[in-house]
Order: sequence, then structure tokens, then C-alpha cells
Amino acid sequence: MTGREAIQEFLESTKGTLNWYLSDFTDADMLVRPVPGANHAAWQVGNVIGGDFFLIKDQLPDAVFPELPAGFAELHGSAGAKQEGPEGFLTKDEYLKLFADVRAAVVTALNKLTDADLDRPVTGKLASFAPTLGKLFIAAANHTMMHAGQFTVIRRKLGKPVLM
Repeated sequence: MTGREAIQEFLESTKGTLNWYLSDFTDADMLVRPVPGANHAAWQVGNVIGGDFFLIKDQLPDAVFPELPAGFAELHGSAGAKQEGPEGFLTKDEYLKLFADVRAAVVTALNKLTDADLDRPVTGKLASFAPTLGKLFIAAANHTMMHAGQFTVIRRKLGKPVLM
């Protein structure tokens, strides 16, 4: 297995985990906060989508990504995290479709690189967080898993079955 193949597997497996944890959520479940001040699943999935888009597009500006809805980045950033009510948030199916499309764009961008490209330095503000392209792609996968782990608390609050 090459480095690109390993990172692609990580990106795909975290996508699968996110989808699995949300598989029995309704649109209303997506807006449940496990405790006051915690983020609901709709905001979190949007944040993962925005993370994939902005992490990779920042370093690979020629990568082709689907267009995000107007105001998406703001709604799924720190200001939107405090928003109560469903205004502006998407349905579960819309989030999962957009996530699948954005993650496919990330994988396509990854597969245009060589394994040697994965050692290429990241520039700008992301360099201290992920110093190479390979580590940046891994950060996108880790970001997905971090949020997916938070869905387990929402699942418990909703009385849904424990998954793995």
C-alpha cells in the first residue's frame, strides 16, 4: 500500500463512520444539542465539510470542489455554532450528499499527487498545524473522526442504540 492509498483509506473510513453514526438520525435529531453550549450534528457535519474544503483548497487551489451554499462557512464556523433554531441549516440528506461530494473532491485531489508530493511543505497559517500535504490530508480525516465521536453523545441523549 502506498502513502496515498493509506491516506485515502483513512479518509474513506472516517467518512463511513460519520455516515454510520448518523444513519438513524432524523432531520430533527440533527439539531439536538447534547448539553447547552455543545454543537448539534448539523453544525458539526457542516464544519467537517468546510474543513475538508478549506484545508485542501488552501494548499491545492486548482483542486475542483463543489460550490458550497451561500453563507455556509459562516453558519458552520464559530458564530453559527451559537445559533439556535433550524434557520439556514440543511437536512441530513443534504449534508450527507454535500459531504460525499466534498470528500470525493478531497480524494480526487489526493490521487493527483505522488507519494513524494505528500512530503511537500504546507505554506501559510496551516503550516504549524500540518507541516506537509500528507499531514494535512490526515488532519482532514482526523477532523471527521473527532466530530463523529461527538455524535455518540448525541446518540445517547436521543436513546439510540450504542454503535461499536
